[in-house]
Amino acid sequence: MTFTQEPRAAVRARPTAEGAVLDVVVPVYNEEADLGPCVRRLHAHLTAHFPYPFRITVADNASVDGTRAVAEALAAELPGVEVVHLAEKGRGRALRAAWSASPAPVLAYMDVDLSTDLAALLPLVAPLLSGHSDLAIGTRLARTSRVVRGAKREVISRGYNLLLRGTLAVRFSDAQCGFKAIRADVAAELLPLVRDTGWFFDTELLVLAQRAGLRIHEVPVDWVDDPDSRVDIVATALADLRGIGRLVRALLTGALPLPRLRAQLGRAPLPAPPAQVPVGLPRQLVRFAAVGVASTLAYLVIFVAARGPLGAQPANLLALLLTAVANTAANRRLTFGVTGRRHAGRHHLQGLLAFALGLALTSGALAVLHALTAPPRAVELVVLVAANLAATALRFLLLRLAMHHRP
Repeated sequence: MTFTQEPRAAVRARPTAEGAVLDVVVPVYNEEADLGPCVRRLHAHLTAHFPYPFRITVADNASVDGTRAVAEALAAELPGVEVVHLAEKGRGRALRAAWSASPAPVLAYMDVDLSTDLAALLPLVAPLLSGHSDLAIGTRLARTSRVVRGAKREVISRGYNLLLRGTLAVRFSDAQCGFKAIRADVAAELLPLVRDTGWFFDTELLVLAQRAGLRIHEVPVDWVDDPDSRVDIVATALADLRGIGRLVRALLTGALPLPRLRAQLGRAPLPAPPAQVPVGLPRQLVRFAAVGVASTLAYLVIFVAARGPLGAQPANLLALLLTAVANTAANRRLTFGVTGRRHAGRHHLQGLLAFALGLALTSGALAVLHALTAPPRAVELVVLVAANLAATALRFLLLRLAMHHRP
C-alpha cells in the first residue's frame, strides 16, 4: 500500500515588467562603504548562477550618510537593482516594506556584509521555487555548516536558540542567520501578524510559520563573521527577551489566529500509514524513557515512604499502582500522541495489565531476595530498579500495541 500527498504548486513568475522570480532584499543602515561591493558581487553571482529572472532591492532604512546616493547610483548602473527608502530605522521594518511591495513570488534577504557564502543562495530558494517548502533559512548550527566567528558570538547564538527551544518550542535551528527566503503568498499572510520591526522580526516570523504548520527548509551555510558588525548585542538581547515574552503571552492567550493560518496555509496531514508500519519509534522511545525515569523516581519515593509503616510487599504494590496510572496517562499523551477520551478506558485497562506484569516481576524479585537473605534497604532498591527496567521494556511493548491498535 502506498500513499502520496499533493505538493504545493511550483512558483510561476508574476506578470511584471522584469518578470523577476526572485527578489533579494539587502537591508542597510549607514553602509555607504560596503553597499557597492556587496550589490555588485551579489548581482554578478545571480547573473552567473541563478537560472531565473531576479531583482535586488536595497532597503535603506533611515541612513544618515551617503547610503541612499550609493544605492541610487547602483540602481542606475545595474539592471534589476531597485531602491526602497524608509524614514525610520529597523531591519524588520525594512524587510516588511520591501517584501510587501515586491512583485516577485519568492522573496529573500541577506545581510550587506555577505557573511554567508553565496553558493548557498540557490539551495536556499530552490525548495520555494518548486513548491516543496514555504520558508527557507540558512543555518550556522548544522553539523555540516562551516563557521568562522569568535567564542562570544558562538555562545550567544547557541544560547539564544536554546532559549527559543525552551520557551517557544521551536524546531528550527538558527533564528538569526541573516540569510532567509519566503514564498510571497505566505509572506502576504504572515507579515501583517509580525509586530517586531527590529532584529526579533526573523524569530517572530519563523515561530508564526511553524505554528501555522508551514514547512521550513534549512540550508547549512559557510559563514564568516564580520568583525565590523554594528549590532548592539546588549540592546538586541533585551529586545529579543521582550519579544519572546510577548510571543509567549500571545500563544497562551490565543491572541494569534493560528487555527485560521493552519487551515489556510498549513499542509494537509499525511494519510494514516498501514498498521504494520511502525510510527515514530525513535522519538517514542526517547519520550517513553523520559516518562519512565520520572515514574521510577516517583516509585522509589513512594516505596521508601511507605516501606516503614507497610512493609516491603505492600509498599511495592502501592508505589506500582499509583505510578502505573500516572505512567499510562503520561505515555498516552506525550509518547503516543493520543488525546481525548476515546479508548481511554481501554488504554488504562491495558496499562493495568502492564502494571500486573510489573508487579509480578518486582514482587517475585523481592520474594526471591528475601528468601535468600535479609537484605539491607540499598540492596532492595537495586533489585527493584533492575526488575523495574525489565517491567518497563515490557510495558513499552504492551502500551505501544494498545495505542496503535485500530478497531
